[in-house]
Amino acid sequence: MSTGDVADVGDDKRMRLRYAGTCRRCAAPLPAGTRAVYERSSRTVRCLECPGESAKTVTPECDDVGVAVVPDEPRAQPSLQPEPARETSGQAGGSARREFERRRDARERRVRERHPRIGGFLLAITEEPQSTRAWDTGAEGEQFVGGRLDALVGDDLAVLHDRRIPRTRANIDHVVVSRHGIFVVDAKKYKGRPALRVEGGLFRPRTEKLVVGGRDCTKLVDGVLGQVDIVRTAVDDPTVPVTGVLCFVAADWPLIGGAFVTCGVHVLWSQRLVQLVTATPPTRDTASLATVDVAAVRDRLAAAFPPA
Repeated sequence: MSTGDVADVGDDKRMRLRYAGTCRRCAAPLPAGTRAVYERSSRTVRCLECPGESAKTVTPECDDVGVAVVPDEPRAQPSLQPEPARETSGQAGGSARREFERRRDARERRVRERHPRIGGFLLAITEEPQSTRAWDTGAEGEQFVGGRLDALVGDDLAVLHDRRIPRTRANIDHVVVSRHGIFVVDAKKYKGRPALRVEGGLFRPRTEKLVVGGRDCTKLVDGVLGQVDIVRTAVDDPTVPVTGVLCFVAADWPLIGGAFVTCGVHVLWSQRLVQLVTATPPTRDTASLATVDVAAVRDRLAAAFPPA
């Protein structure tokens, strides 16, 4: 990598990406080789110029020797109004990204230690194992869904990302709190078409299976149902509905239809997720419609499930 490919600016690094990523601000895909900003504090990447972001907040360009070039015009003064505390919401895909980087770095150390002379060459011509790349793919899916959900945040809707389930090694990708209930969202970046396969009926017990590209992925539904039960217990309020969601990113969804519900879990894509969490549930009795104290429930869940 040449000296012009990387430049340190404060806590951030302007660099050419070795691996594909997703902008944490606008959720735009960033292919490998793209020049982007790596944020050391959150260990995420962002576009050089995100849509809607003021050009003055973009990391400065670098000259041929990698030295940051400071613009002649004065920088905009920081706003006196404090921004909302994002750290309590969590970083979408943060734990998956850290696990990917940990495995990648450990493999690089092993290869270089075993092959001091040709270690770099071996790393350049070989790919990461599938078990390692799966964490990177998962992080991309969580970041994409997280970006769509963050755009909805307001007085009537709050989002928590990447929450750790205490006393376990598991985590919840996203928790959405709206005026009408809570949604536990598991984001997956899978290839293939999600479908519901129903077996049995008249003479055999009826069973439902989730298949994605022909693979039996029913265990994903079971995992979401378990998370729903845990969140429902933490809320401890029977009047607040808790709904499970499986959101498949980059799946082969049909042009018409495609979304379905199995065992009470909604299986859909990101746009349908946005419609689900922002819709008012249909009911004939408006008095029975749940009205959730979004801020209070969000704080309760944030305390019960710390950032992963």
